[in-house]
Amino acid sequence: MMIQTRLENFTIRNAVEADTALILRFIRELAESEKLLHEVVATEETLRESLFGDRPTAEVVIGEWDNVPVAFALYFHNFSTFLGRPGIYLEDLYVKPEMRGKGIGKILLSYLAHLAKQRKCGRLEWWVLDWNEPAIKFYRSIGAVPMDEWTVQRVTEEPL
Repeated sequence: MMIQTRLENFTIRNAVEADTALILRFIRELAESEKLLHEVVATEETLRESLFGDRPTAEVVIGEWDNVPVAFALYFHNFSTFLGRPGIYLEDLYVKPEMRGKGIGKILLSYLAHLAKQRKCGRLEWWVLDWNEPAIKFYRSIGAVPMDEWTVQRVTEEPL
């Protein structure tokens, strides 16, 4: 399903299984820009199963400029017991560096906000690295607020 956007040359479409290698490439590009490439252990096989297998756990949209993939957003549903409603958690939003400044990131976030409302979600949320000042400035400009009173906790590997 192609979604027309406010930029004449830009469209958003739902990812399909054939996009698995592209999604992994975007994940690696994002991780490299965040100086976290060494943490990427995802493979095409694990992504294919997680995104397109019998029980998909996340969704992806691809942003295309003149039919060339230039961005992606990977998201999934979470749930707020306080709101009694689901939310959308944006795991990754990536726009190729040469395509930044055209409004693509804002359009992808707007698309996800619209999707959240359509699905009767109570919130759209994501994390941002505390050193990523350009992203933080952008998020503040669209009305996002930090959740400073919350500290992220994580359990992985052996403790998990």
